[in-house]
Amino acid sequence: MKKNLLALTLGSVVLLGACSDKSSSPQPAAPGAPGKNSLWSYSGKTGIGTSFEQYTNGAYSDSGATGVISKVWFSVAQGILTETMYGLIHEAQLQELQFFIQGNDPLGKQWLDEEKKDTVSTIEYLNTDPQGRPTSLAYKIVNKDKEGKYEIEKHIFTDPDSQALMMRVQFRAFENGITPYIFVNPSIANTGSNDSASYANNTWTASEGNASMSLKTNAPVVQSTVGFEGVSDGISEIKQNGSLTKTYTTTGNNKGNVAFTLQLHSLKKAETAQWDLVLGFGKSPAESQAAAEQTLAKGYDKVLAHYNGDGDAIGWQDFLASLPALEKLSATATDGGKLLYTSAMVLKAQEDKTHAGAFIASLSNPWGDIKSAEKSATGYKAVWPRDFYQVAMAMLALGDTQSPRVAFEYLEKVQAGPNVTGYVGTPGWFLQKTHVDGEVEWVGVQLDQTAMPIMLGWRLWKEGVLSDADIGNWYNKMLKPAANFLVDGGAVKLLWNDTIITPPYTQQERWEEQPGYSPSTTAAIIAGLVSAADIATQSGDAENAKRYLAAADSYSKNLESLLFTTKGSLTGESGNGKYYLRINAKQNPNEIAPLEERNGQTIADQSQVIDGGFLELVRYGVRAATDSSIQETLPEYDNQKLPDLLRVKYEFTFPGVEGSFPGWRRYGIDGYGEDTATGAGYAALNDTSTKEQRGRVWPFFTGERGHYELQLAQANKNLDTEKLRNTYVKAMELFANEGMMLPEQVWDGVGNNSVYHFTPGEGTNSATPLAWTHAEYVKLLRSLSDERVWDRNASTEARYVK
Repeated sequence: MKKNLLALTLGSVVLLGACSDKSSSPQPAAPGAPGKNSLWSYSGKTGIGTSFEQYTNGAYSDSGATGVISKVWFSVAQGILTETMYGLIHEAQLQELQFFIQGNDPLGKQWLDEEKKDTVSTIEYLNTDPQGRPTSLAYKIVNKDKEGKYEIEKHIFTDPDSQALMMRVQFRAFENGITPYIFVNPSIANTGSNDSASYANNTWTASEGNASMSLKTNAPVVQSTVGFEGVSDGISEIKQNGSLTKTYTTTGNNKGNVAFTLQLHSLKKAETAQWDLVLGFGKSPAESQAAAEQTLAKGYDKVLAHYNGDGDAIGWQDFLASLPALEKLSATATDGGKLLYTSAMVLKAQEDKTHAGAFIASLSNPWGDIKSAEKSATGYKAVWPRDFYQVAMAMLALGDTQSPRVAFEYLEKVQAGPNVTGYVGTPGWFLQKTHVDGEVEWVGVQLDQTAMPIMLGWRLWKEGVLSDADIGNWYNKMLKPAANFLVDGGAVKLLWNDTIITPPYTQQERWEEQPGYSPSTTAAIIAGLVSAADIATQSGDAENAKRYLAAADSYSKNLESLLFTTKGSLTGESGNGKYYLRINAKQNPNEIAPLEERNGQTIADQSQVIDGGFLELVRYGVRAATDSSIQETLPEYDNQKLPDLLRVKYEFTFPGVEGSFPGWRRYGIDGYGEDTATGAGYAALNDTSTKEQRGRVWPFFTGERGHYELQLAQANKNLDTEKLRNTYVKAMELFANEGMMLPEQVWDGVGNNSVYHFTPGEGTNSATPLAWTHAEYVKLLRSLSDERVWDRNASTEARYVK
C-alpha cells in the first residue's frame, strides 16, 4: 500500500508524516460487543486545561469578539490524557489516550508496556514567565521507561478556534525495535457504553447520539483497528498473541465500550520521532472530523500561540494580565507566585462555556478508576453553591470583577422556585447540586448554600461591582426569597425530598450528610441575614430588614445553647468535655444522641465528633477569635492524642523542607475515603457501607486555620505575618502536586496503603484539583496581604463582635 507522505530523516530525528493505514484484511465488524465494563480514570489530576475565552456582555458567544468559543476541557493523570470533555463541562467524550510500547529483551523475549503503569512521569508547564510562574494551562509531560528503553514527551493543549485538542509527541527510543501503539478509549456522551466506532480516510471516529470524537494524526500508522475494549480492541490481541493480526474498520450496528489501537512504525536505538495527534469533537462525525482536520492543518505553533495569547491573539496570558492583585499576592506566597498563577487559571478553567458563570467543584470524578462509566455521571463536574461561593470570592480577591458578577447572576438558575421542574413548596433556597444547565441532581436543603449567594451579592455591592440599582433588582428577584427562607423556612417537595425546614435547623450541613444544628451552617445563616438586612435597607424594605436582623440576633443568641456541649464525651486526655459539636441532632447539645449512619460509619454519640466548622463563626464575624467557646474548642480540635478514629489534626513533613506542617480531617469518624483494611478507594464496587473507610486530611482546612490565626493575632495585637506565611501558606503549597494542582484530600498515613502507595501529604484519588482548595489558598494570600480576613463580613462583625 502506498504512503501519502514519506518520512524525512534529519540526523537521528525522524519527522514522520501521515501514512495510509495498512490494516491487514479488515473484517466487516468488530466482535465482542459490548466489551468490558467501562470505568472513569484516576482522579488525582496533575493538570487540567481549556482555552481561555472572553465574555461578550456577560456570556460566551460564537458571534462575539473572540469568534468560535472552544468548549473542550481536558485532564491529565498518571502521565496520560484522561477525561476530555466537549459541549457542557461535565460531558466527557474520552476516558484515556495513552501509548502501549512493544519490544524484545536481550534474550528475544517480547515485552509490552502500558504507559501509565510502566513509566516514571514528570509534568511541567510549557510556558512560564521569568519567575517560573505558569502563563497558560499547556503542559509538557515526560514519561521515562523504568528500565530506560524509551522516553515519551507530550505537549497538550486545546485549539481556541476549534472544538479540538492537540497533542505533540516526541518518542525517543534507547533500544532497537521499539514499537509504539496509540490506544484511545472513548467515552462518548459521558458514558463508556453504547458507543460505536469506525475508521476511514485516515480518521478514527467514535459516536453516540449527537456526540462524536475523531482522531487525526500525521503519525505513520502501519495498521489499526477499532473494536470493543477487552475483546477486539487490538491491545487485547497483542497481549495474548504478541502482534496485531485481526483488524476491523467498524463496530457495525453493535454498540458498547469501544477503543482504537494504532500501530506505528518501529524505532531504532537513538531514533526520535515527532508526531501530532488531534482529537476533534462535534455533534456528528462530519463535525468532529472537520474540527480535527482544521486543527491539524493549522499546526502546532499557531495553535499553541493562540492558546497562550501571544501577540494579538486572546489567550491565558491576557487573563493573567487582567488580574491586578496577582503581583501583590505573589509577594505573600512562599513560592514566588507559582501556585497562585496556577490557581487563578485552574479556577477560571472550571467554568462552563455554554452557561457562563457556572463554576464547578472539580474537573474530576472521585475515585474514577474504580467507578463505573456505564451510566452518565457528573462526579464533581457540577454546581454546588457552597463551592461556587468560594470560587467567586477568590476570583474577586484576584481583582477579577467580571467572573464573580457573571457567576452571581448565574445563581438564579439554581434557586428553588417555579423555574425548577417538579418543585412544590416554599421558594428561595438554592439547590444542593445541579448540572451546569440547571438540571437537578441532588435535592437536600443545606441552609449555608442559601445564605452564601446573599453574602456574595452583598460583597459585590460593597466592592462596587454591583450598583445600588443592580443590588436592588437582585434583592427583589433572588436574594429576598433566599433571606425569607432563612427566617421562615417552609415546606419543600422535590424528588425524594418531602419535608419542612425550620431554620437554623438544616436538613444537611456543609458535609451534606447530617441534619441538625451546625456551627458552620449557622455562621453562614447569620452573616447572610445581616447582609440581607443591609440590602433590604438599601432597597427601601425597612420592614424585612428589621425582620432579618431579628432572626439573625435570635440565632446568634441561641448559638451556644444549641451547639456547645459542656458534657461531651471527649474528656481526660481527649479534652475537658466543653466544645462545639460538629452537629447537634437534638435541642440539647449535652444529650448523648446518635447521628445518622453515613459512609459506613455508625455514630452512637454525637459528642465524639468534632470538626472545624466552629471557626466559620470567626471567619464571618459572628464571634470574636478570642471568644471563650471558640477557645475552649481548639484543644479538642487539635488534640493529636485522640485515637485515629476520632482524631482530626495531623502533622506532615516533606523531604528537604524544614519543619512540620498542619492538616485537618473534615471531622472525627469520617468514612469518606480509602479503606483502611484493604487500601481500596472509597465505595469500591459501589459499596458505600464499608465500615473501614476513612476520610483523610483536606488541605483547605489548613487555609481555614490560617484565616483564624490571622484574626486571633489581630485581636491580640501580635500579628506575625511571616510566621503565618511559613506555616499555613507554605503548607498549602506543599500539598500541591507536581502540576501544582491542589487536592481535596491528602494521605494521612493511617491504614493499608498497598493499592495506591501514597506518600504522606500526597493528594489521594478523591478529587484533584478541588476548586475550593485553590480558592482557599488564593483567599489566604489576599487575607495576609491585606492583614484582614477576606471573607469577614463587616456588618456582621460590627453587630456581634464587640
